[in-house]
Amino acid sequence: MAGSPADGAPLALTARAPHVPADRLVAEMVPPPRFGSARFDTYIPDPNQPSQAEAVTVLSAFAAGLGGGASAAAGGKKRWFRRGGGSAAPAGPRGVYLDGGYGVGKTHLLASLWHAAPAAPEQKAFGTFVELTNLVGALGFQQTVRTLGGHRLLCIDEFELDDPGDTVLVSSLLSRLVEQGVALAATSNTLPGKLGEGRFAAADFLREIQGLSAHFRPLRIDGEDFRHRGLPQAPAPYDDETVTKTAYRTEGASLDDFPSLLEHLSQVHPSRYGAMCDGIRAVCLTGVEPVPDESTALRLVVLADRLYDREVPVLISGKPFDELFSEEMLKGGYRKKYFRAISRLTALARDAKGLAEG
Repeated sequence: MAGSPADGAPLALTARAPHVPADRLVAEMVPPPRFGSARFDTYIPDPNQPSQAEAVTVLSAFAAGLGGGASAAAGGKKRWFRRGGGSAAPAGPRGVYLDGGYGVGKTHLLASLWHAAPAAPEQKAFGTFVELTNLVGALGFQQTVRTLGGHRLLCIDEFELDDPGDTVLVSSLLSRLVEQGVALAATSNTLPGKLGEGRFAAADFLREIQGLSAHFRPLRIDGEDFRHRGLPQAPAPYDDETVTKTAYRTEGASLDDFPSLLEHLSQVHPSRYGAMCDGIRAVCLTGVEPVPDESTALRLVVLADRLYDREVPVLISGKPFDELFSEEMLKGGYRKKYFRAISRLTALARDAKGLAEG
């Protein structure tokens, strides 16, 4: 792969611009490595938050309801949705929507649902909202409908609508999939009827939001951010020398200047950020500073998600992660994305402490 280092030198994310074929995008629609072993019985509900235990019960029943055995799968059509020989589409919401704060275990529960669904891996799909829109971009709308229409379950993580175009696209896609009997499950930090609230007021946008909401039964999950519950504070940023030395002595580590990495991200499509992290065992960044604009910030959010999915520790010098985004950004329409990124990057910084001090 491009970006392989000379002997003894760290890797560099800025030297990587991988090509990702469409079939890889489809094949990778499974829970990421961090959640590869996630199951309902490994989710530990907070005893002070009864909604967490309730979510396990509801989702376990939802998974069981997707059964039908080999006979249902063999016919192509989803008999497990049919009533009296009618349409495969359900009469009411045939989806569940996990709404809650950061770090309450929504992705763990969504991945557990994927694993528990009684269907072969090729009959169920798991991806983030961004990955779903990237798939449509790679395959085209009709081919995406054909590809996912044969599935029993589509799980969509981080369901946050960023613009009216994506809203109309996904609303149309999900409507087509529901018509074909695909069950839906999604996570977000916003109730489905409130998606996009405060960001766009166009009548078409609001109409599409209402259509999306009709596909889901909301399930609220309360609690504290488990990524930081009872854990020590993430370490303060190190100096450049420490970060550089750590990169050189850590097998599979990358070393990049933060401003250069941000510039590189603008040249690589976000659908390729996962492939860009292939083989990376630690990310070392020097000169971390606040991001200059919204577009750059949103690209960084996607990279943070891919690193978190892959459990890649991140060691930095410069500013701490809670200073990445301006106060204006943290009050704006994308604030949920930014707070999620801070939470995840802070967890990865904590994971990197042993590399620097080992």
